[in-house]
Amino acid sequence: MFFRRAKVHQSTFSELIDGLKNFGFTVHPQGSGSAKVSKLGCAAMLTDKGQQHPEVGKAGIAVGDEIGLLVDGGFQKFFRTPTGKKKPATADELKALHDFDEDLRESLGEQSYYNESLGTVSTFYLYDRVKDRDAGAHKRVWE
Repeated sequence: MFFRRAKVHQSTFSELIDGLKNFGFTVHPQGSGSAKVSKLGCAAMLTDKGQQHPEVGKAGIAVGDEIGLLVDGGFQKFFRTPTGKKKPATADELKALHDFDEDLRESLGEQSYYNESLGTVSTFYLYDRVKDRDAGAHKRVWE
């Protein structure tokens, strides 16, 4: 009776999205169960999966209506959009992307992992020396 524990409130997707606005994020609904959030020139897609936390897509730089994901080319980092646009990454953009990702995780109540908190994590790694390494037999340079 009076020792009864209070029930933990399970936030809905719309409540979490509204809470992001209090943290300074701009929210653009993308239909039922998904939204694009942006801040500091960065953006990410959130999808409602009916769980405690929404699924957070890879964060990247907002390039028009698209999200440019971070690609590590070995010699340089750059952002690439789904339509193929490329933009070299600057130190300010990498810092903003890291801050955006940390702020988004904190405001959604998710855990921040140590290895991801050290710095910006690339989405793709495209080093020249490993190009086509998974394609089977390699063509030799002299062939």
